[in-house]
Amino acid sequence: MQETSSQRTAVLGCIADDVTGATDLANNLVQGGMRVVQILGTPTPEMLQNLSDVDAVVVALKTRSIPAEDAIAMSRDSLEVLRENGATRFYFKYCSTFDSTDDGNIGPVAEALMDTLGVPQTVFCPAFPRAGRTVYRGHLFVGDALLNESGMENHPLNPMTDANLVRFLSKQTARRVGLVTYDDIEEGSSAVERCLSDLQDDGVAMVVTDTCGDAQLATLASACASMPLVTGGSGLAHYLPDAYRKVGLLSSETHAPPIPNVDGRGVIVAGSCSKATNGQVEYMSGKCPTWTVDVSLLMSDRNAELERLMQWVAKTDASLPVLIASSARPEKIAALQSRFGAMDVALAIEGFLAEVTRRLVQEFGFRRLVLAGGETSGAIVRELSIDALRIGPEICTGVPWTESIGRQPSLALALKSGNFGDVDFFETALEMLR
Repeated sequence: MQETSSQRTAVLGCIADDVTGATDLANNLVQGGMRVVQILGTPTPEMLQNLSDVDAVVVALKTRSIPAEDAIAMSRDSLEVLRENGATRFYFKYCSTFDSTDDGNIGPVAEALMDTLGVPQTVFCPAFPRAGRTVYRGHLFVGDALLNESGMENHPLNPMTDANLVRFLSKQTARRVGLVTYDDIEEGSSAVERCLSDLQDDGVAMVVTDTCGDAQLATLASACASMPLVTGGSGLAHYLPDAYRKVGLLSSETHAPPIPNVDGRGVIVAGSCSKATNGQVEYMSGKCPTWTVDVSLLMSDRNAELERLMQWVAKTDASLPVLIASSARPEKIAALQSRFGAMDVALAIEGFLAEVTRRLVQEFGFRRLVLAGGETSGAIVRELSIDALRIGPEICTGVPWTESIGRQPSLALALKSGNFGDVDFFETALEMLR
């Protein structure tokens, strides 16, 4: 059993493939009553040794869209540090829309973590019913639509064209892939444990799990409490703390995090091109000064676009937040990608928004940052040299406020996955800090 002291070591070590996904995972663990710290980038042993009074550490990597061998190396390095720090349970977190390609990286990274830990089997549970992500008969749905008909088929880096996760995951691994069905989970955690055992006896190492509701997530968490490694979206993580308490692995009392106490001006930076973020940008643009990045100018004369934007910020009302968006419709994105190259456009926008945000923090005193898009958020926190975040209360499903650790002045950050949040998310987030 974990020691109950102010210096207790985190029992759960988590590895996420992007920053907003890590924050989403951390948020669900906090809702389960854990004290959680998020580390940005591969941690060092010294970094974790300096943490105290935490139950879980979530490592935010940038491995979703990079070559598989690089994603494996970064994930393994993080796992080793987490294990050396005392963690006995591990979670590999990817997007609830299973963002990947036929070549990786979900399957290859999961394989590498399994090999490192020496485990014969793990589960794959991207479902997050509160956010509209469910899995039935092995098929992933976003709301009422199959994944490949949800808009994710237009993703600029990881277009998802197959909703059958058993079939899709089988393209990424030589190991056998199986399924725990809706009916199996409805029978309870003991039935799920038997099903997993039977699949393992049949040589099935990777098990996709049907999940259509929160009660099923709780059942699955209970069945997986003894597993050294589980993988999934963030929904399952909400129920793991309680499952760990029931088996004596976690002994700390439940914890309610405070709202970040950070003064300063607010900025919204929207780099995602998802339907949800486009709607949020449109809603908020009528409520505060708004700048839409001219991506064509950015690609041809970066400094010119940067200086135009800085001059505009200087003229805005300092009592209001500002919104800076590079979001665009799929057809416009496709035209820019065709002209300049998909990866070149993505990297140029990320780097630009990161530099803009750093200058807003340094030169104009912006301290409350709402960031939309995983790649955008990752680029910005790296540019700001933020190494760790303490997880605060939830803004909406999957998105909490966080506060930087070890940085002066402190920053409040809301790191939002592109697809998350209602149309008024930006407004709601900033209102919470008033």
